[in-house]
Amino acid sequence: MNWWDLVGWAGSAVLVWSLLQSRILRLRALNLVGCVVLIGYNAAIEVWPMVGLNIVLAVINIWYLRGMLATRHDEQTYQVVEVGVGDQFLAHTLRIHAPDIARFNPDFHWDPTASDRSAFLVVTADEVVGVVLSHAEARGVAQIDLDYVTPKFRDFTPGEFVYRRSRLFTERGFHRVVSPPGMVAPYYHRLGFRPQGDSYVLDLPASPATDSA
Repeated sequence: MNWWDLVGWAGSAVLVWSLLQSRILRLRALNLVGCVVLIGYNAAIEVWPMVGLNIVLAVINIWYLRGMLATRHDEQTYQVVEVGVGDQFLAHTLRIHAPDIARFNPDFHWDPTASDRSAFLVVTADEVVGVVLSHAEARGVAQIDLDYVTPKFRDFTPGEFVYRRSRLFTERGFHRVVSPPGMVAPYYHRLGFRPQGDSYVLDLPASPATDSA
């Protein structure tokens, strides 16, 4: 086996590996890498139909990657929907993702009967991409109980639409948001939160209602 064969096998391995990814952005990126490697390999051994096929696949991957990256912070693509804390669809979402939720939020416990609870779903079209659950603490502090992103969208930060864009906390009189303690692989540093103990804290701007009071 010569080194060109190794290149071909490596490209095929990356292509197969990409199809095993649950994260859509990672799937497209790895698939693109595999296609580029196989374009070079098949061009070197002059298998032109495979060159053409992989060029087409690479263009498709670039098209989808461009769209995903261009809309990852777009409020028209990702929207926040408030639901009741006892909502049946919310309960269903928490139930089917329970093992994955426990993996990243081992201390999570949700009591929908408790007072001062809020529940938000981050959606794209009719697909749920994230869940944010919170309750009110003293002195205008919103404590996040769960900030969960479904595996498919885990390379994105849909929570930003709850914390920064939707004003769902400031309009309720909160001036600070505290992330769940003990959360595995938190991403809050990308949203302007500052570390505090084993959590992250975001100081919110005053709402227009507060300013005019």
